[in-house]
Amino acid sequence: MTQIAFIGGGNMATSIIGGLVQQGDISAASIDVADPGAEQREKLHASFGVNTFENNLDAITNADVVIMAVKPQVMKDVMAPLKSTLEARQPLLISIAAGISMDALGRWSGCKAIVRCMPNTPALLGEGATGLFASEDVHLDQRNTADSLLRAAGITVWVKEEAELDAVIAVSGSGPAYYFLMMEAMISAGQKLGLTEETATKLTLKTALGAARMALEADVDPAELRRRVTSPGGTTEQAIATFEGAHMRDMVEAAMKAAHDRGAELSKELGDS
Repeated sequence: MTQIAFIGGGNMATSIIGGLVQQGDISAASIDVADPGAEQREKLHASFGVNTFENNLDAITNADVVIMAVKPQVMKDVMAPLKSTLEARQPLLISIAAGISMDALGRWSGCKAIVRCMPNTPALLGEGATGLFASEDVHLDQRNTADSLLRAAGITVWVKEEAELDAVIAVSGSGPAYYFLMMEAMISAGQKLGLTEETATKLTLKTALGAARMALEADVDPAELRRRVTSPGGTTEQAIATFEGAHMRDMVEAAMKAAHDRGAELSKELGDS
């Protein structure tokens, strides 16, 4: 039985643990979670029946897989006291922290088999989209293990080059915020057009959910779906023309390029620290 250790029991770890336990493929007894907060440890044990520890070393003693679920800024300090154990055991190391390179993870942990992944916040609902990249030392069984663990929180997509994770950040990692901003704008515009905030919010959120479901389930791409609901001379055509006239596509491209570039900068900054 594969023993899995989570270092950090926050929201993202909780979403993965919850998905794993719900699926039933991995027993709670094979999941060890280390977190400094007593209240969080109690919550995790009560909710899922997993083993919890205050000390990180205790959690990784028998681990075949170690999932680093701590903030990027503290990753190096958290790994320092674990390095000798990790180096000796050589578990599969999975990092869900943005901006920490393979090189840095290898130096700080002493591990060879490493998977970097970039989940997003909808993973908290089991609707996440996660990009993954594996080091050359990750064998097929370990890759499959990493994939199954992250699929507990949504879909997974593997990239061939580590640098592609910066593009993943730009598309899906930061992506939920783009849609939230669009929702904000639509709710505000709806109010200015005479709707109450409650009504504008309900209509906006349900429309966003419905459009996403249509795009996921349709046998055509989003561009075709847009064309199908854009009648010549109609209201939608006028709205789309306004977006296009304001160079919305250029704005989206520039915004995602900025997110991509910042991801690369953070990786260098955090890795050099």
